[in-house]
Amino acid sequence: MGRRLRLDNLNDTYDPRNRAWFISARSVNDQITTEPYIFFSTHNIGTTLARRNGDKAIVAADLTLAELSATLAKHVVTPNTEIVLFDAQGNAIAYPDSRRLIIDDQTSRLVKAADLSPSLGALLNSPPQGSRLNANGRQWIVARNSMQEGGPQGLQLALLVPEDELLVDAYRMRWQGALITLATLLLCVPLGWLTSRVLVKPLRALVQEADAIRSFDFNFPLSRRSLVLEVDQLSVSMARMKDTLASFFQITDSLSAETRFAPLLERVLFETVKIGQAQAGLIYLREGDGQHMEPHGLVINNTAENLQSFDIRGHSLDNAQSPPWLHQLANVDTVVSNLGFEQAGDLQKILLALKSPRVHLIGIRLHNRHNETVGLLVLLLADSGEQSDLDKLRPDRIAFLQAVSGTAAVCIESQRLQARQKQLLDAFIQLLAGAIDAKSPYTGGHCQRVPELTLMLARAAAASQEPAFSAYQPTEDEWEALHIAAWLHDCGKVTTPEYVVDKATKLETLTDRIHEVRTRFEVLKRDVWISYWQAVALGGDEQSLAQLRNASLAGLDDDFAFVARCNLGGEAMADADLQRLRRLSEHTWTRTLDDRLGVSWEENRRQARTPAPTLPVNEPLLADKPEHLFERSDNEVIPQDNPLGFKLDVPLHKYNRGELYNLSIVRGTLTSEERYVINHHIVQTILMLNHLPFPGHLRSVAEIAGGHHEKMDGSGYPKRLKREEMSLPARMMAIADIFEALTAADRPYKKAKTLSEALGIMAIMCRDAHIDPELFRLFIKAQIHLQYARRFLAPEQIDAVDASGLLAKAGLAS
Repeated sequence: MGRRLRLDNLNDTYDPRNRAWFISARSVNDQITTEPYIFFSTHNIGTTLARRNGDKAIVAADLTLAELSATLAKHVVTPNTEIVLFDAQGNAIAYPDSRRLIIDDQTSRLVKAADLSPSLGALLNSPPQGSRLNANGRQWIVARNSMQEGGPQGLQLALLVPEDELLVDAYRMRWQGALITLATLLLCVPLGWLTSRVLVKPLRALVQEADAIRSFDFNFPLSRRSLVLEVDQLSVSMARMKDTLASFFQITDSLSAETRFAPLLERVLFETVKIGQAQAGLIYLREGDGQHMEPHGLVINNTAENLQSFDIRGHSLDNAQSPPWLHQLANVDTVVSNLGFEQAGDLQKILLALKSPRVHLIGIRLHNRHNETVGLLVLLLADSGEQSDLDKLRPDRIAFLQAVSGTAAVCIESQRLQARQKQLLDAFIQLLAGAIDAKSPYTGGHCQRVPELTLMLARAAAASQEPAFSAYQPTEDEWEALHIAAWLHDCGKVTTPEYVVDKATKLETLTDRIHEVRTRFEVLKRDVWISYWQAVALGGDEQSLAQLRNASLAGLDDDFAFVARCNLGGEAMADADLQRLRRLSEHTWTRTLDDRLGVSWEENRRQARTPAPTLPVNEPLLADKPEHLFERSDNEVIPQDNPLGFKLDVPLHKYNRGELYNLSIVRGTLTSEERYVINHHIVQTILMLNHLPFPGHLRSVAEIAGGHHEKMDGSGYPKRLKREEMSLPARMMAIADIFEALTAADRPYKKAKTLSEALGIMAIMCRDAHIDPELFRLFIKAQIHLQYARRFLAPEQIDAVDASGLLAKAGLAS
């Protein structure tokens, strides 16, 4: 009838009692589910459900899993997708190609899932850590899940999809999107470029302006205005900031460049009044360590005014009677107040000068690095009642004034500190000079008068129109160097032994040894008396012996008087005098006591150069003994190639105190050794000054101070410099030093010269090329000698001076 029937040949050997499901169900009371397997009769893959009913009957039902493979086939997302359902033993239960699930060899069995494809094998044999697997030359996206159904041990589902197949649409969409984006960009770039050019120009200008500000270049052109509101506001703010910074740095530079205190205060006032757009400014500075503030400067309408003319008084911050605005500044940094004429106090005259009944007052406290108040800055702005007055009191303007005043305070404090340090240095210098003068009456007030005379001559040279001095226009630093050098020109005298400086007689050391010589004459005179009485006792003629005695005594008296005159050194020694001294030195006297007892160890060491004589011993009346020679130590010898250029004729011995040697000095009272010690003070002056850490502008102090014993012909001391090797100030010092020494009236060893006498001596020195001729001419023609004389010389020293005659005597044309 159109229908076909199928006849299945059942295997007669099939016995359900031998099946695994029957055996399992008989042994338990609950329902059992078998692992998937191949059915005996249909050769389909399925699972069996079985349950025992009572003691004997077993009810079972076979469930085929064929539909699972069909379902998996529907979920294959790409051609090469691998998806498999497998049991715990790895047997494939469902697969899109169900024909590959059963292997028919001798007995039918399930295929292993790992054998279905290399990628499944890689997944099951070496499970990856993540969701990606590299197998069979491809990159796979994998998933693996377990399920409890399908048997006691459940089933597992594995899914592998090739990445390139899965994302092929995404790649295509990506390229399509990229092409669309590129096309859009190509269309938008020209329009965007044109728009950006318009918008970016002000920004680029702002960047360039910012770079210029970073390089401290405030002359860069102003930024362009922009159509964008925010950019335009930024441009305006940048311009204001640039102007503010430029003003600040300009003011800071101008304040830092000022090296004098009074001009610095004036500049501070002018600059702050200018930036504050004020009509008047006043500055107070703290005096001492208290809170008292004294006015130090006043500016009204861009003109510096005299404080006394406006009756401006000082005030104390902690005084309740001080003005309210000033009292407030004791606790705050800035005060902004409005003052009427009645509240102005001692500022009323300023208001009258401004012709304003009311003013806005800005008070700023000046403090140093330690936040200590060093002064007050007061600005007064006329109050006209207009809005523009209030604009000047904006917080940003007040902040700018505070910043400027902070810099001004530091500059003021630095200048005051520097001024005090200079005062301290000057006080030390004058203290040292005064100590040198007080050390010995033989120098008197020399160290204090030479600076005055040097500066008189220097001022005359600076004011002179003579060609020799046209280039001499000393700066403030050079005046300071000359001032210090003049005061320190003899500082090396602190190292000179006082008894050498004060040596008034030839035999003087710490005491005058003329007394020792006189005692020897006394001994000789006693010997004459002893000889006389001995001869009388022996029966000699008393009258003739008396005549001989008196003649001997008179001769000794005359000889001692001669020696005493030689000791004074007031006159030059003639050759006859020197011969007479040598004859007297041959006279002897008898010493009976040991002269090596009770002396210092140094004296004893010098005496040990010769063996001690046997007493009594006859000794010369005037002796030059070995112990009179003092050796010079090696560290006192200045080498010829010394770096400072000293050219010295150094005596062999440090001192020679030989009696005949000293009495034979031809002129004065000093030996060559002692004169070297005296002259060595200038070497010590140079050495001492070179060791002082003078700043750069004072490096010439040692050269100026150390050249006042040099001579223009190169025969001076200690470097034998010639005129062209000496600076003009050093040559001035030489003239001042000589003139002061000649006219000084406070030296006990000589009588002060009159003006004509001193200048006459100096004219000869000028002719002999010892002092500078041009400076000596200026000294005479500018009457420096007369200016000095009126201040420092006694009236009897000021006599008439023939200027023309002196210049002729010096070999100079008048």
